[in-house]
Amino acid sequence: MEVRAGAGPRCTGDGLRTAGPKSSGRAARVSAPPWARFSAWLECVCVVTFDLELGQALELVYPSDFRLTDKEKSSICYLSFPDSHSGCLGDTQFSFRMRQCGGHRSPWHADDQPYNSKAPMTLQREPAHYIGYVYFRQVKDSSVKRGYFQKSLVLLSRLPFVRLFQSLLSLMAPEYFDKLAPCLEAVCNEIDQWPAPVPGETLNLPVMGVIIQVCIPSRVDKLEPSPPKHGDQENLRPAPMVLTSIHEPDLFRCFRPVLTHVQTLWELMLLGEPLVVLAPSPDVSSEMVLALTSCLQPLKFCCDFRPYFTIHDSEFKELTTRTQAPPNVVLGVTNPFFIKTLQHWPHILRIGEPKISGDLPKQIKLKKPSRLKTLDTKPGLYTAYTAHLHRDKALLKRLLKGVQKQRPWDVQSALLKRHLLELTQSFIIPLEHYMASLMPLQKSITPWKIRPFHQDDFLHSLEHAGPQLTCVLKGDWLGLYRRFFKSPHFDGWYRQRHREMAQKLEALHLEAICEANIETWMKDKSEVEVVDLVLKLREKLVRAQGHQLPVKEATLHRAQLYIEMVIGSLPKDLQAVLCPP
Repeated sequence: MEVRAGAGPRCTGDGLRTAGPKSSGRAARVSAPPWARFSAWLECVCVVTFDLELGQALELVYPSDFRLTDKEKSSICYLSFPDSHSGCLGDTQFSFRMRQCGGHRSPWHADDQPYNSKAPMTLQREPAHYIGYVYFRQVKDSSVKRGYFQKSLVLLSRLPFVRLFQSLLSLMAPEYFDKLAPCLEAVCNEIDQWPAPVPGETLNLPVMGVIIQVCIPSRVDKLEPSPPKHGDQENLRPAPMVLTSIHEPDLFRCFRPVLTHVQTLWELMLLGEPLVVLAPSPDVSSEMVLALTSCLQPLKFCCDFRPYFTIHDSEFKELTTRTQAPPNVVLGVTNPFFIKTLQHWPHILRIGEPKISGDLPKQIKLKKPSRLKTLDTKPGLYTAYTAHLHRDKALLKRLLKGVQKQRPWDVQSALLKRHLLELTQSFIIPLEHYMASLMPLQKSITPWKIRPFHQDDFLHSLEHAGPQLTCVLKGDWLGLYRRFFKSPHFDGWYRQRHREMAQKLEALHLEAICEANIETWMKDKSEVEVVDLVLKLREKLVRAQGHQLPVKEATLHRAQLYIEMVIGSLPKDLQAVLCPP
């Protein structure tokens, strides 16, 4: 695939861009790396066009010094355009997710740790994938040989802020398609003046004469965060565009055709089952995949997922091979060819054209996989899976009543979100309680004494402390837990919890050392043991200062004083070794 010359900012000798609007604080940031603030939000902006001779072609990458491999460029080109079966006329927004080929290649890249340490697990930066947010336009244009103007503006990021970036694109793209490169350069310079995304803070993000106001979720937030307070808007002119969420999909709109099977789909997601979503267009495909992967919150979705996937993808052969079991992936596709290619997958969700009216669309039916037909497959959930839990009929009645009374969709989405949240919490709380019981007693704190997780012991505990305490749903909870133990989500949950517990133990151990009488301890210790204490304290101090241990500032200060006191008690030659000039 040929890539045309990329446009980029003009740089002066000190690394500052000469183009774009300047803010009053720009002069104070002379020493900051170029594009440091921009890269806190985006990796780059791409423009993909349709060339009569080349097909999809990457017309522009901005900033121009962001490095993409040839394979990544090819993937971006194909994933940024709907395939020929979709027939998307006008403007279409969708998203995709693609694997990075190699490590970070932006020279201005910042450390992810400060953000990730405070962000919810579900909103941390992608370590090995890029997320592409696409605004595609296809309109009739007699001045073009093919008769159509076809172009996509793509924001490439590692942050899963789908609502924010789609809102940003809805402002940027129409203006860009009219004014092209100068507009894009000005907007990128504005983004380069935004504050970094700090979990727990409400931020005002100015762009193109509009202020987008967002609240960045934090891991200490309640699970249903409220929108930014009106008091934050008093001094802003013009009045800001307030986003109630930067990432959550509209669950009710996405799940309208599958409401009767939401619980079955929740179980399939919980168990990390391979699932293909065949939709009529990339926007429907990507929204459904993102809705499915978000319905496990607060549990992190640990499997791979592709909101939009094409036969041209570099991983097509890897994900569609029949020589091994289907991978744990949720795959969003629009090409009916996938029905034939992925017939061996255990679960295929076929969605029809979305219904625009307020009435509830015809609900899809559960169908046996053997009823799959090539190309003309009717809407349905093709699976042999039998749900472990009984359907929540009360929820369905409330949602149907809401449709009849024309209840706003955001209220319907809130009902659906609360139901899925309570379902996931009811499932996870017994696991959390059992895991907490594996911690050692306070009097025997050491960093290495977390007891092993015994699945049979946990299952026995469910009789008195199971999900029935918080959830009215009946069914085979034991069977669901047994299958969950074999899934990537149990592995991901257990590893994360074990890591957090080990860090907590290490922090408690450091606090215990700092509260002990070090001078008394040192009296009967050899120099080797004292030096070993210094080295271990230093190691813990470095980890704690890097936010890897949950330690109070006072404890860090006390540990530093202890290190200095212990080193001062050693002979001069050892002091010189431990504190070289």
